[in-house]
Amino acid sequence: MTDKEKMLAGLPYNPGDPELVELRLRARLATEKFNRTSIVDMEERTALLKALFGSTGESINVEPSFNCDYGENIHVGENFYANFGCVILDVAPVVIGDNCFIAPQVGIYTATHPIDPAQRCSGLEYAESVRIGNNCWIGGHATINPGVELGNNVVVASGSVVTRSFGDNVVIGGNPAKVIKSVPLSDEVT
Repeated sequence: MTDKEKMLAGLPYNPGDPELVELRLRARLATEKFNRTSIVDMEERTALLKALFGSTGESINVEPSFNCDYGENIHVGENFYANFGCVILDVAPVVIGDNCFIAPQVGIYTATHPIDPAQRCSGLEYAESVRIGNNCWIGGHATINPGVELGNNVVVASGSVVTRSFGDNVVIGGNPAKVIKSVPLSDEVT
């Protein structure tokens, strides 16, 4: 397996592999260009994001500054919005459903390191994918850790650190995040 294949499979990989270094450089150059675009150049911004991300819905809006590792491992649904200062470390796939809103300064991380210090010092890394369902709202300064899956209609309170997965229709918050309450659903939302 190549290091990229290992990375995407959640196996230990070498981040210094030349292919991965080149892919990260491409993403850094793309986000650098995106972050320099003017607010009046919405068509250019959208085109840059659609070229950077693995897949998107038709409607996508991300406020600069935005940063990611690869871009190609980010998949967002229709009507996606991310506010200022979003960071998505997409070493593994990050899949976000339709109608999702991300508040300022949110971090979504798939990259992780071995706990054993000798293994960590070897330079090997690994990753766990993140999946976020439809109709989710991630509050400002929230952190979504590697391997987390959030169901549909989840609200993450500001400042939360999400270290484990949660099902549908809940408001979660805290550090580590826990269920605060259920989300009441109107007849229009399923």
